[in-house]
Amino acid sequence: MTDPRIGVVVITWQRRDEALACVRRLLALPERPQVVLVDNGSTDGTAAAVRAAYPAVEVVALPSNRGAVGRNIGMGHLRTPYVAFCDDDTWWEPGSLAAAADVLDACPRLALVNARILVEPGGTEDPIVAELRDSPVPGPDWLPGPAIGSFLAGASVVRRAAFEAVGGFDARLWLGGEEELLATDLLTAGWELCFRPDLVVHHRASTARDPAGRRRVGLRNTLWFTWLRRPAPAAVRRTLFLARTVPRDRVSVLAFRDALRGLPWLLTARRPRPPAVEARLSGLDEAQRRSTARRYAG
Repeated sequence: MTDPRIGVVVITWQRRDEALACVRRLLALPERPQVVLVDNGSTDGTAAAVRAAYPAVEVVALPSNRGAVGRNIGMGHLRTPYVAFCDDDTWWEPGSLAAAADVLDACPRLALVNARILVEPGGTEDPIVAELRDSPVPGPDWLPGPAIGSFLAGASVVRRAAFEAVGGFDARLWLGGEEELLATDLLTAGWELCFRPDLVVHHRASTARDPAGRRRVGLRNTLWFTWLRRPAPAAVRRTLFLARTVPRDRVSVLAFRDALRGLPWLLTARRPRPPAVEARLSGLDEAQRRSTARRYAG
């Protein structure tokens, strides 16, 4: 039977075969979730192929690539109180969606749960899992797992009310590290986020990737987030650290240039997070400096 508490939003672009495989796996889950696939302007026939193969799936075909905003749009086509996000190269373990809904039912101030990520083929833990499990962020006693200061969208289940209250993903960030801004805004609004190792998402990285483009956007977004939400001294320290440690190549230069081009917007949109939230997340600075899973390399 369909679990009426939870639906799934899949975003995809130019990955027809992977999108089809992702949808097939979602429809086979015991929860039988309602699935919305948002096609970010693909030209390879993704939308038509999914419609033909899986008529029960609602397909939203966008005229252009809106990045993470596709998740906002997909959520608007669901009515469930909880929404799982899924990328076209990830899939949820049977039973994990229902378990996530149970956790969110039990904790009304919990906005989001991040699952454990297994890399396929092989089923080994993604390096980011250790950082989520050993998160330095303190949390309230009632939290049903380690408190976290950010999350991986494609491995998360979110409470619709919390997500919509803070505006969802920001359109300017497009796709790549967009979660950090949303996470900070949720925490600032009084919500909590946590990691749950009993929830499992599998990830088989697509070969249709643009590593240089992803690094450029990810680094730009890190700089934008830093200056949008961090107090000035912390923002300066983070910027200098990135300038010292990122690869000294064309991609990094372009990322810093892109970030500077956003300066007029940053000046008007800047809202440093409250001191209590800044202090609570301060331990993430050292964790990110030591991280092997968050390097802007490659």
